[in-house]
Amino acid sequence: MLPSPDVAEIERVIGYTFADKELLTVCFTHSSYANAHGVLSNERLEFLGDAVLGFLVAKLLFLHGGENEGKMTQTRQRLVSEAPLKECIERAGLDKFLLFGGGAKPGAKAISSLFESLVAGIYLDGGMDEAEKFVRKHLAPIVSEESGKRNYKGELQEFLQARGPEKPEYTLVKTEGAAHAPRFTVRAAGGGLFALGEGGSKAEAEKAAAKALLCKLQNSSGEN
Repeated sequence: MLPSPDVAEIERVIGYTFADKELLTVCFTHSSYANAHGVLSNERLEFLGDAVLGFLVAKLLFLHGGENEGKMTQTRQRLVSEAPLKECIERAGLDKFLLFGGGAKPGAKAISSLFESLVAGIYLDGGMDEAEKFVRKHLAPIVSEESGKRNYKGELQEFLQARGPEKPEYTLVKTEGAAHAPRFTVRAAGGGLFALGEGGSKAEAEKAAAKALLCKLQNSSGEN
């Protein structure tokens, strides 16, 4: 078993508390350690986590919008590959908890596989919603980086749909300025709150309103 202080720190970082602490330990147990100590490794969890992660990343990309099917497929393949998953684990500082045998330092494959194992472990322990929260927290920033720019309308819709069937509503409040240089003001509403955004086009104003509303909702829920 992982030491209790390590378990507490891991759960704080990932944003999820395991009911089954032994399952959490398995998530962090590399086959080299498992073979040396006669315990379960995280290899089977990697298999399940790969499938669950593929679905969740596909959903993230779909909600971000702006890409066709072929482009989304390419982006998904990059995001679930070794380098981005390794980066997520190292950004979160979770690699230091990996149980690894042989006296050597874990390689990139072992570190990236830990992300898949955690996705599977959280899914088995708490369900798909909790697994999605973990992926959104740690991988969504890289999704935004991969997409080249943030799609605040997509992020707002994803935020609301993670909590229920509600979709954001956009209302044109006013149009000002000369015909060659108009300024639009749009109201975005959802989650019991609303925010205004301005732009040189209706689309820009909607994006600005979505960004402002998303910030309000995240602050009210304690998310970053």
